[in-house]
Amino acid sequence: MHKSRLEAFSDGVIAIIITITVLEMKVPHGETFAVLSPLFYVFLSYLLSFVYLGIYWSNHHHMLQATRRVSGAVLWANLHLLFWLSLIPFVTGWMGENHFAPAPTALYGGILLMAGAAYSILVRAILAVEGHDSVLARAIGKDVKGNISLLIYAIAIPMAFVMEWVAGALYGAVALMWLIPDRRIERMFPPGAGHPAAG
Repeated sequence: MHKSRLEAFSDGVIAIIITITVLEMKVPHGETFAVLSPLFYVFLSYLLSFVYLGIYWSNHHHMLQATRRVSGAVLWANLHLLFWLSLIPFVTGWMGENHFAPAPTALYGGILLMAGAAYSILVRAILAVEGHDSVLARAIGKDVKGNISLLIYAIAIPMAFVMEWVAGALYGAVALMWLIPDRRIERMFPPGAGHPAAG
């Protein structure tokens, strides 16, 4: 099964999710900069979510570039990932509107945890098709970075009920960890060689 439709569908869904997320930032009434101050936390939560969605889109793109074909299991695993990502606008809005209160902040982390787990499941589904000696398998290795991210989410969720700012800082730390482009897959290809999956 060819991967092109999966790529196009996923790109479209993520673009829609980003659009919905920014719509949570309601235009304030008034014409001075002072009316923007209540939107600080809303903007902060949007910025964090935008970065996360950008990271998922970028890594998803790189992973599929190293993928030659997909199976039915891969399609469902991809839908599973998109399901959790599609909940990001809701938790972003709830957390921002309530100034990173404990319950919304914990739920935000829960969605990040489930999305991270779903991405790992997608990787495993692709590896089942590609093989454990494939380019993708060699590039990902033991996925230490991904496992550390899941661990940090698991710590941050209960922390939200103790010190919500620490939980928010942990979410930000994971985003910063992934903000630097992941070169694991790109390093598997010599410059100018292109991806063998592109044909």
